Amino acid sequence: MLTLALGVDIHYAIGASLVSVLATSSGAAAAYAKEGFTNIRIGLFLEVPATIGALAGTVVTALIAPAWVAVIFGAVLLYSVYVSIINHSDHAGNGRPDKLADLFQLGGNYPSPDGPRPYRGHSVAGGFLVLLLAGIFSGMLGIGSGALKVIGMDRIMKLPLKVSTATSNFMIGITAAAGAGAYLHRGYIDPSLSMPVMLGVLAGSMAGARLLARAGNKSLRIVFSITIAVLGLQMIYKGLQGIL
Repeated sequence: MLTLALGVDIHYAIGASLVSVLATSSGAAAAYAKEGFTNIRIGLFLEVPATIGALAGTVVTALIAPAWVAVIFGAVLLYSVYVSIINHSDHAGNGRPDKLADLFQLGGNYPSPDGPRPYRGHSVAGGFLVLLLAGIFSGMLGIGSGALKVIGMDRIMKLPLKVSTATSNFMIGITAAAGAGAYLHRGYIDPSLSMPVMLGVLAGSMAGARLLARAGNKSLRIVFSITIAVLGLQMIYKGLQGIL
C-alpha cells in the first residue's frame, strides 16, 4: 500500500512495514496468548529455522535479484491458495503420528465452542523446511513472512488455522526484529512515516485478535485465502515491474 498507492520509496516502506510487524506481534500476540491460541513452544521451535533463514537471506540477496525472489514468493502464495481451496478441512489431529512432534511435545489445546480441542503437530521436518524458506524470504525482502509461516504450520504440520495464525503472529516479531535493526542502521526507518503506520496496524491487530476467537474456521480460511491471493499478486507485480 505504501509503495503502490502512496508512492513511498520501497526502502522506507519496508522499514515502516517492519516496525509495524513488531507492533502487530507485540500487541496481538499477547491477546492471542491470553485467549489460548498461541503455542509458545511451537513458535520458539520453528523460529530457529526462520531466524537461520533470515540471516541466510541477507547473504543470498547479493546473489539473486530481489525482484525474482518476489515473483517466486508470489507464486508460492498463489499455489497455497489453490491448495487451501481444494482441501479446506479442519485437520487438527489428522495425519500420521510424528516422532519429532512427540519428542519436542509440539501439541496442545485451543478453545472451541465445544470446549478445549486437542491438536498435535505432523510432518515436523517439512514444517521446518518451509519456515527456513520463510526466513530466507524475510531476509531478502524485508518482510515478516507471516503468511508463509501460517502455510507451513497449517498445510504442512496440520495445525489448526487459528493456532497457526496466532503462533505466526507471535513469531514474526522475532524475525522482523533482525530486519528492522538492519534497516535502522541504513537509515531507512523514518519516524514520521513509521509511527502512523505502526499505530494503525496495532489498532487493527488488536481488533483482529478479538475477532479471531469468534470467527468460524470456514470464514477465517476464506478471508486468509483472499488476503494471500492479493499479497501473492502484489509480490509478482512488484517483482515484474522491478520496484523491489
